[in-house]
Amino acid sequence: MLDVLKILDWRYKKVEFVYRLKEFRYTLHQIRRSPLTITGVVIITVFFLTVLFAEWIAFCPEDAGYAVHMEVAFQPPSLEHPFGTDDMGRDIFSRVIIGSRISVMVGCVVVFLSSVIGVPLGMIAGFIGGKVSELIMRVADTFMCIPYLLMALSVAAVLGPNLRNTMIAISIPWWPTYARVARAQTLSIREQLYIRSAQAIGASRSRIIFKHILPNCLAPIIVQTSIQFGQAILTAASLGFIGIGAPPPTPEWGLMVSIGRLYMPDHWWIALFPGMAIFLTTLGFNLFGDGMRDILDPRLRR
Repeated sequence: MLDVLKILDWRYKKVEFVYRLKEFRYTLHQIRRSPLTITGVVIITVFFLTVLFAEWIAFCPEDAGYAVHMEVAFQPPSLEHPFGTDDMGRDIFSRVIIGSRISVMVGCVVVFLSSVIGVPLGMIAGFIGGKVSELIMRVADTFMCIPYLLMALSVAAVLGPNLRNTMIAISIPWWPTYARVARAQTLSIREQLYIRSAQAIGASRSRIIFKHILPNCLAPIIVQTSIQFGQAILTAASLGFIGIGAPPPTPEWGLMVSIGRLYMPDHWWIALFPGMAIFLTTLGFNLFGDGMRDILDPRLRR
């Protein structure tokens, strides 16, 4: 009997592996069919490669700090300085490249904090229901009534202008989005037969939520994460632009644009290239998120 069970288990794992492999191949096929998704993937790949090899790509890594070269200040784009130099003579290309690490750190921390708070609360609200769901969702609605940029601005102003407080300020108003996505997905899953079976054999609520419901909620959560990653970078740049984000001389893109606008239009390159970095990075994550939503949504795959 034990041997039969082992054979059945092995066959089940083999069938599951084949199914997962077909799903993966189909996903790659769908990505290849979508030029916008491919564009997003290319932009994101270049972005993360830039983050990984920033110190080797940047011509003057020391210009990300307090370096001052007044003899070459306000140099226009050239072979020596592809993006020109700023008011302190620092190489803008190097600062944009090194600043990509700050952007990816902001995106990772914000997405992690907001999802860690929002996803469990959303699954609990969807699975338990009743007064627990009402309490969680009314709190979420309260947060969502306030524009997230205004709330992030208020929190950052109270905590103080630095990068850590900026990430916290952005994370606080964003967890309700994950909570609503997780709750909606949980409501559609909790009536499935395998959930009823798990309840019938005495599985605990926590085991059902994190073992059975969470894996089936990952697709919309991944889509939400990819879109909000770019939005987190854009929001951090917005806070940096108005002076509540990272303090100087941090090579944060929004702060660089804020400094560069003081010298417009004569020295346009100081603000243009950090602004283009914000635009392209946000565009890449938005294109990738939209493409993954179309691919992972089972209603659109039929």
